[in-house]
Amino acid sequence: MNRTAVVTGLGFITSIGNDRAAVTRSLRTLTPGIARIEFLGNPTLGVKVAGTIKEFAVDSPSWRDWRWPAGYEFARETLRSLSPHGLYALCATEQAIADAGLAREALTDGGTGLYCASAGSAFLLHHNLTQMHAARFERGNPMGVVASIAGTLNFNLAAHYGIRGAVGGFAAACASSSHALGCALDDIRIGRQTRMLIVGAEEVNAETTLPFAAMRALSTNPDPATASRPFDQARDGFVGAGGAVCLVLEEAETARHRGAPIYAEFSGWGQAADGYNVAVSHPEGTGLASAMRRALSDAGVAPAEIDYVNAHATSTPAGDRSEALALRTVFTAAGARPRVSSTKGLTGHPLSMAGVMEAAFCALALRDGFIPGNANLTQPDEACAGLDLLRATVDAAPRLVLNNSSGFGGSNVCHVFQRAEN
Repeated sequence: MNRTAVVTGLGFITSIGNDRAAVTRSLRTLTPGIARIEFLGNPTLGVKVAGTIKEFAVDSPSWRDWRWPAGYEFARETLRSLSPHGLYALCATEQAIADAGLAREALTDGGTGLYCASAGSAFLLHHNLTQMHAARFERGNPMGVVASIAGTLNFNLAAHYGIRGAVGGFAAACASSSHALGCALDDIRIGRQTRMLIVGAEEVNAETTLPFAAMRALSTNPDPATASRPFDQARDGFVGAGGAVCLVLEEAETARHRGAPIYAEFSGWGQAADGYNVAVSHPEGTGLASAMRRALSDAGVAPAEIDYVNAHATSTPAGDRSEALALRTVFTAAGARPRVSSTKGLTGHPLSMAGVMEAAFCALALRDGFIPGNANLTQPDEACAGLDLLRATVDAAPRLVLNNSSGFGGSNVCHVFQRAEN
């Protein structure tokens, strides 16, 4: 357990940018990626904004119609079993592998594994099943299953890159990629793997986004500039988003030996469930507070040592309040006052990929020496009393940061990252 892990590569397809440089600029300048959208060509729908992915066209169920940014070349055999968010994931993974300075041969050595998180493609699943029903199941898309079900990312990426180490998918709703990242750390610590690719991806379309409207979880604010407002009194729900992020996690000595770029050290993680409700966080944030304490304990740090918390806060009334109370329990009550922000005010909420996306944001902040602010925060909820909620990004170099994620069923996961000693 004395092996440590470091972040050596990042890749981004997000609402705030499709590469590291663009994402960093957006975080520093608080430039949002939320835009007006008309789902299904229906102007009467109450949900009118989303964290959209630019430079891609993936509205068609046929990969032959898709378009993506220049610089990526994929064979027909690769594309035919992908979903739209699988295309995002492939692009993000290409970036991360190049960023980490890895040759393709290094991915096939058995020491490299792959953990993924997504809900699958409801869009393609619906399309394929509709076609099969119309044909009375006498014919169907032979790639329909592997392109649409929840494991589609690990199926496709493992085959494409020839991964021979650990491969798996995680399903814990909005905490999924955070679980993937934590389990990847454990695999490296105990020597099962030398390197892990962690990928989270989701689509932003009617099939993935609008079911949450039936739960009254989505914002009905039509203004892209103010719809996602974590911790604000006027928040009325989250803004759906999609994209993909890939993070390369590597055993520290191996990374240093090969001269890899190092963003941050992944120092510890913790998880705890609420045991309270299938969809709503515990009103006092007890599970999240326990997860934060376990992460801090695993990393061997005290609350007062944390400089920044990237909050899960999605802009829902109940969820943000619960997290604020948990933060006060762990930090304020201990006399600690880290800076706190939720970057979902910029990105919207990309569901299962949120954890790895925000872990990557933390890695950027640690390496580049800044702390992103809270976009659209005008009047903080009274539950946030005592928390240091940043209004603007600050040029301050954090040493230790905490990343929070929460999902349905009260699944809470927290990560601790620290500035790497190169």
